[in-house]
Amino acid sequence: MSDQPARGNQATQRDRAAATPFDLVTIGRSGVDLYPLQSGVGLDTVTTFGKYLGGSATNVAIAAARHGHSTAVITRTGADPFGRFVSNEIARLGVDNRFVSTVDELDTPITFCEIFPPDDFPLYFYRKPKAPDLVINADELDLDAICDARIFWATVTGLSEEPSRSAHHAAWHARGRKPITILDLDYRPMFWDSEASARHEVTRALEHVTVAVGNLQECEIAVGESDAFDAADALLERGVELAIVKRGPLGVLAKTRKETVEVGTHQVEVVNGLGAGDGFGGALCHGLLEGWPLERTIRFANVAGAIVAGRRECSTAMPTTAEVDEALTGQASVAGSSVRD
Repeated sequence: MSDQPARGNQATQRDRAAATPFDLVTIGRSGVDLYPLQSGVGLDTVTTFGKYLGGSATNVAIAAARHGHSTAVITRTGADPFGRFVSNEIARLGVDNRFVSTVDELDTPITFCEIFPPDDFPLYFYRKPKAPDLVINADELDLDAICDARIFWATVTGLSEEPSRSAHHAAWHARGRKPITILDLDYRPMFWDSEASARHEVTRALEHVTVAVGNLQECEIAVGESDAFDAADALLERGVELAIVKRGPLGVLAKTRKETVEVGTHQVEVVNGLGAGDGFGGALCHGLLEGWPLERTIRFANVAGAIVAGRRECSTAMPTTAEVDEALTGQASVAGSSVRD
């Protein structure tokens, strides 16, 4: 395997990070999304595709960069043309790619989807025999950059296999549950042997993070609760400071030990819902970095995610702050929010 980062050596990385800490560092998936340019038909009959940068952790870094933040992603690709595309596109979209490295023996992952609006978007992951982002090694991590980042974001997928699992724990151990440390519950059943094994790893991970965010299914995997309020309470009992539960058509619930916020949906004509959670995540980071009140942060993130759902691709669909603010200004169809102390 080649452990050479995309730019420079690790000593140089540490020097740069120490001088100018990132607002956000993410770790996890990257790859190529080949999404059909036709909607309402299966892959067996699709004739044209668009090629886009993909991967949840990568998309979150891009989304936050669109809001003006300095971001970097820790990921790995194949030493192939798609890998070069990933690294170059990460940089083009405003994210530092110094922590992108290559794996000679593995191919850059490709993801296909089918688009059946408004709520059916089957995904097909081509990540065998193993995705390069799952062979991130603890000894290649720039722990200074991780510790110094204002936000460190990881996903549950990175816990599904070694050595990525150990690398995540090494990062959390070095960071020491420093705010703001976020776990995206991002459960993908095809990456796990069983729900029980996923729950075991999420339970371990929750001991190291201060924010957890996921949908109802992901929260049930994480803490065994299918009710949004019970799930949020269970996450808080595990020690997180902020629990966010995305409830689909019912909007978003966010809870701390002192505050409960519910925000309704923002109506859009859905084109492809697959990148909405990543748009939400990057916007959530923006609100937390800006120190906004919780209700404002969740409302902003909710609208950002909806905007992405109204577009075909993921990475290049992430909205700017101005686009979200414009949508908020004209938000006549958003359900009301409530705040309880």
